[in-house]
Amino acid sequence: MWVTIRPQHDHQNRQGKFVDIRKIKKLIELINETGVGEIEVKSGEESVRISRFPTQTIAPTVPSFAPPSETTFQKPAVAEKMPLKEAEEPPEGHRVKSPMVGTVYLAPTPGAKPFVEVGQRVSVGDTICLIEAMKMYNKIEADKSGVISARLVENEQPVEFDQPLFIIESNE
Repeated sequence: MWVTIRPQHDHQNRQGKFVDIRKIKKLIELINETGVGEIEVKSGEESVRISRFPTQTIAPTVPSFAPPSETTFQKPAVAEKMPLKEAEEPPEGHRVKSPMVGTVYLAPTPGAKPFVEVGQRVSVGDTICLIEAMKMYNKIEADKSGVISARLVENEQPVEFDQPLFIIESNE
């Protein structure tokens, strides 16, 4: 049921339709019979709210601000230029890259031995890690035979598409 009300002494809504006061009386009876504390009926932008309790309006609180204290700003001290530690370049070799975005897992289960370790020989098709993407675990296999010369990711690390995971040095 939708009821609209305009200011006092005007029983017409904006569309020129009369408000059925009987419906409002029924709402009041419904509140009294059921013990409901408040009911609100909306129709578009207009609404009627009937409450058993007087509504309280709370005045908005205005935050008080302390006046800014006088501070003197000093120019930050320039740090001495320190030589940047050069990032270690991964060894040369074939890079096994992530075929998808996800989370890399280096072992089949938590606490288990990793699929591969640096220095281990692998063959084409050997599982070297798992990547979880959308709750699916995808085996990542060595696509070249050789020795794992570097692991470029940590367990449970997020990885991006085409991000290098391992480096395999081939014997050829």
